[in-house]
Amino acid sequence: MTTDNSTEPISATDTTAPKPNRVHHIRAGELDGHTALSGHTVGSKRLWMGLVENPPLSATDNHHHGDSEAGIYVVSGHPVFVYHDGVREVRVEAGPGDFLLVPPFVPHREENPDPDVPVVVLIARTTQEPVKVSVPELYRHEVADA
Repeated sequence: MTTDNSTEPISATDTTAPKPNRVHHIRAGELDGHTALSGHTVGSKRLWMGLVENPPLSATDNHHHGDSEAGIYVVSGHPVFVYHDGVREVRVEAGPGDFLLVPPFVPHREENPDPDVPVVVLIARTTQEPVKVSVPELYRHEVADA
């Protein structure tokens, strides 16, 4: 019989159902693809976290993350985040140690213009699973009055 009194952390390789009253430990190298914390991996209800690597000279498609906020921490490399302010495309250049917030429904894309160095970012979203909605072009997201 297994009890919850163990001092051993639960890891991503633990095949039992996630326990809601425990601290979950995802060790380096145990990510489920890019996902570290989600409803699937640890039973998270309102949070998704993962590590994403963008190779040199790459760009994502234009997309948004639905009603989820996305917090981004740049681990390494120099990513460029592109969105539209209603008049033009805005390019936000970031570097290691920088944080960014992408609000809900804001179309954007990530670029890595460096020909040699990959970009690694840690992403946290306010949903338990990753939400990515591709859009054909960047546009200004209008926020409805409450």
